[in-house]
Amino acid sequence: MKHLALTLIATFPLATMALAHDGVLNPAVKTRMDIMANIKESLGVIADMAKGKTPFDAAKAETARQTLAIASAKLAPSFEAQETDPKSEALPAIWSNWGDFTAKANDLILASHGMDVSSLPALQDGLVSAGQTCRACHKPYREKK
Repeated sequence: MKHLALTLIATFPLATMALAHDGVLNPAVKTRMDIMANIKESLGVIADMAKGKTPFDAAKAETARQTLAIASAKLAPSFEAQETDPKSEALPAIWSNWGDFTAKANDLILASHGMDVSSLPALQDGLVSAGQTCRACHKPYREKK
């Protein structure tokens, strides 16, 4: 029973992400959106702990950090092909400034690997760093729809 509950908990976010990307026609864009959703979800777990919305749990924080690291490593490769979709928020500036975009994506990889989640103060510091890397990339490369 416990295994079933953990399986349902683990797969629920994936089902939620699938619904959020309903109507995306380009599979490459959907893959990118799923990667970004994993990043957002992982940072959400960490942010909720950092803000005191949920109790600090080092094991859950580490799982979120690992998910963030895995997803961030997939980020730049998922944008290598200049794929578009009406639902995409990716701006053309990504491909015209590819070196800067990949450097910013690499900053997120480094931030996720360097994030210390062993204590609440360390987690809070790591969240600030990760948040700054996200904002640095979203501002020039993401169209808010």
